[in-house]
Amino acid sequence: MVQLYNLHPFGSQQVVPCKLEPERFCGGGRDALFVAAGCKVEAFAVAGQELCQPRCAFSTLGRVLCLAYSEAGDYLAAIEEKNKAAFLRVYVNWRSKRTENCRVCIRMVGHKVEAPLSDSFRDQMSIIEMPLSEAPVCISCCPVKGDLLVGCSNKLVLFSLKYQIISEEFSILDFERSLIIHIDNIIPVEISFCVGYVALMSDLEVLIVKLESDPKSGESVNYQPHKTNNSGKQTEGISNETLQLESDDFVICQKPMELLGEKSSQSGISVTLESTGLADKSIKYYHVQHLLYKRFAPDISSLVLADDIKLHSLQLLPIYQTGSPTSDRKKLSQEKELLSLFCFFSLPHVGYLYMVVKSVELMSVYQYPEKSQQAVLTPQFLHVITSNNLQCFTVRCSAAAAREEDPYVDTTLKACPPVSMDVCALRIQLFIGLKAICHFKNHIILLTKADPEAIPERREPPKRPLSRKGTSVKLKTSPVAEAGWNLYIVDTISPVQLYKEMVDYSNTYKTARTQSCIHLLSEAHLLVRAALMDASQLEPAEKAELLEAFKESCGHLGDCYSRLDTQYSHLALPYYKMSGLSMAEVLTRADWPLEDGSQKYERGLIFYINHSLCENLDEELSEELAAKVVQMFHVAEPKQLPHILCSPSMKNINPVTAINYLSKLDTSGFSSILVTLTKAAMALKMGDLDMHRNEMKSHSEMKLVCGFILEPRLLIQQRRGQIVPTELAVHLKDTQPGLLVASVLGLQKNNKIGIEEADSFFKVLCGKDKDTIPQLLVDLWEAQLVAGLPDGLLQELFFKLTSQYIWRLSKMQPPDTTPLRTSEDLSLICGPAFDIASIIPFLEPLSEDTVAGLSVHVLCRTRLKEYEQCIDTLLERCPEAIIPYATHELKEETRTLWWKKLLPELCHRIKCGGEKGQLYLSSLKETLSVVAVELELRDFLNVLPEDGTAAFFLPYLLYCSRKKSLT
Repeated sequence: MVQLYNLHPFGSQQVVPCKLEPERFCGGGRDALFVAAGCKVEAFAVAGQELCQPRCAFSTLGRVLCLAYSEAGDYLAAIEEKNKAAFLRVYVNWRSKRTENCRVCIRMVGHKVEAPLSDSFRDQMSIIEMPLSEAPVCISCCPVKGDLLVGCSNKLVLFSLKYQIISEEFSILDFERSLIIHIDNIIPVEISFCVGYVALMSDLEVLIVKLESDPKSGESVNYQPHKTNNSGKQTEGISNETLQLESDDFVICQKPMELLGEKSSQSGISVTLESTGLADKSIKYYHVQHLLYKRFAPDISSLVLADDIKLHSLQLLPIYQTGSPTSDRKKLSQEKELLSLFCFFSLPHVGYLYMVVKSVELMSVYQYPEKSQQAVLTPQFLHVITSNNLQCFTVRCSAAAAREEDPYVDTTLKACPPVSMDVCALRIQLFIGLKAICHFKNHIILLTKADPEAIPERREPPKRPLSRKGTSVKLKTSPVAEAGWNLYIVDTISPVQLYKEMVDYSNTYKTARTQSCIHLLSEAHLLVRAALMDASQLEPAEKAELLEAFKESCGHLGDCYSRLDTQYSHLALPYYKMSGLSMAEVLTRADWPLEDGSQKYERGLIFYINHSLCENLDEELSEELAAKVVQMFHVAEPKQLPHILCSPSMKNINPVTAINYLSKLDTSGFSSILVTLTKAAMALKMGDLDMHRNEMKSHSEMKLVCGFILEPRLLIQQRRGQIVPTELAVHLKDTQPGLLVASVLGLQKNNKIGIEEADSFFKVLCGKDKDTIPQLLVDLWEAQLVAGLPDGLLQELFFKLTSQYIWRLSKMQPPDTTPLRTSEDLSLICGPAFDIASIIPFLEPLSEDTVAGLSVHVLCRTRLKEYEQCIDTLLERCPEAIIPYATHELKEETRTLWWKKLLPELCHRIKCGGEKGQLYLSSLKETLSVVAVELELRDFLNVLPEDGTAAFFLPYLLYCSRKKSLT
């Protein structure tokens, strides 16, 4: 379906001052237009709104049958006819030709130019003769690399563009015949070539293939002659189909066929490669990937085979990688990188546009109201000529390319109109006697002639137009030039100007709230997006104007989707985001009262506001707009009200207004806990502590924790990237710290807040800098330890807690608030799960002169099994603790230390005397009691000191000797 709009894409018009009736013409590059007539080519300069100015003229070998210009290399290729023979020539350095009589250098392709001749080549036009074994029929230049592809009757020849280096300062353009593509069962009438993609077309068939390098193969690709079978058998690859019989009385037509991807290799058309590149060893060798084969059947309903029911206007259109306005892609180099590729071809009444990169897909079908003669495809439009009309259709290339550039473009962050959207005709402009068209930049070149009978046909009609073998490609000779012709340059208006006209036109659909408004605004959006995809050719001011139009178009589309209650209403969100509009600006645009004065808020607007408020945008709505948002959600989605009121953007909401709306909610349908907490927060905000306490007492602490998990922003908000505790969180810190810690722990366990975010929250809440740890944060860590964390986080938690304990002990710094847990709740350093070795380096600032410091050092060394060092330390610094330590630690495999280490040490220190002698003596008695129980009498005697007093040890000896009889 094609929609028709009466817009004005065509602007100024001027006449090309050529002297003879143009037979062939083409344009390209910055400003070049070439017109061939007779044995002469005239070159014109086309720039801006100025008149088309003649630049130069040069003679050709004969009548020009085909012209092609390449921006890469700035050369003109031509097929010329002389004495009924066709020749291929390339014109380079043509800009240096000042007058028609200037000297011209003619050289053979690949001919080595000597350095002494460089000056003459520098300042004069050169013609490169390119001999071929067969007559050339059609040509195509690669728009990216400048390579030249030549079509002959049964093969295509690829000439690679290269430069001969004459000196350090000078090089000349040249070509190398690098590849021959042999084709059977199709005779190309038109070809198109772009970075390895080849499209060829006969009267009713189209074939697209891709030439690919094979890095695994180091051998050249050699041509294997295709064996032909003249016995009339079926062509290989086509089953159950009868080949066309060539007869003067009957024409049997083949069925229409479309084969995509590798299936297109079954078309029966043989494609084989022959590598011919010799000079450049880096030339890659290719294999063929089949992409598309499409065959049409002629309309025979009239019982007469019309000669002009043929395909025309084959074209490959590349779109380059440039970085879209919504992508984060860095700026690319000046070298063009292919992003997407499109192929267009047309029958007289219908045109087809395919996307052929990554996957082959039919994008659009164009139905023409009249019989077409020729068409040209641009990134923005398809221009089609009939006998009396120039038609301008929209295309979907920019929409497809946007998805190639960013596969995630259709999200809540970004969006693009769909490729499947109906195409439309923007304008049907009357021109009498249209005959041919070409396009470059923003210029459309049109040839008109009043007498349609006098215009030469593109080629001689074959007697059997459906036969591959019978197709002729001979060209008629040009008739004598007659009056009544003109060559026009029609400039298309700037994308921004046409965009503004589309927006104005869309206002006629605005009040009706129809899909037509969305469709036209989507066309305007794609027009601007397509222009931005070629931003490298734009001036900074033009690019800035386009970017502004792009944002404006996104705002218009956001308005449309926010007003319509459709399945695509959610697109209001990404389009508003891409527009750069603030939430306040969107709300100001969203005031659309109904005829009865009531207000209805559609899903798109509610979806946008809900998501925007949930994303914690750094924007605070005024009290009036905040009240409007609350009223909207009260009408449209009342269950979202508690969440909406918790957004940082709603900071300025009047708490009385909020409580009034919350009181109207029927809490039976959703969480009453969330409503309670929101009301408690609003009551606190307006200073009503009694109301706040009553709300908080209406549910148990466990349920209140569940409410905070449902809406974390009741406690924690983010503004401008910073964590900000709410007023309710500050109040709970002073009144219910246990509830606050339990709630944050619940948020962590439900993945509503990260560990680092929780740490920052408590530091900000308690007014501490980043290096100071408040007790509430330690309370959270201790709560995490008790609740249990995954093993991966447990060691980090141990480290944080132990570091804090050590810091407090070393600085003699008590907690700033009363800890929520006691020492009986924790067993940290003594616990078996903690890696003591990791904490040893942090014990250095902790002095052993304090009881706490000594205890920590001894406990850590004990966990490292340094028992003897611990015994020495305690005997020296705290002998009163040696027996409790030994009783608790010297067990099982360490039991022998009682008599091997502790007993001798005590005896030695008693003999040395000193003020701690009585403590050592008391400890010795306890030690002897243990040893007497553990050892046999003989072993006990062996461990006793030889110089001891017998009366002192006698009770222990008697107990040891009687121990066996007692048992």
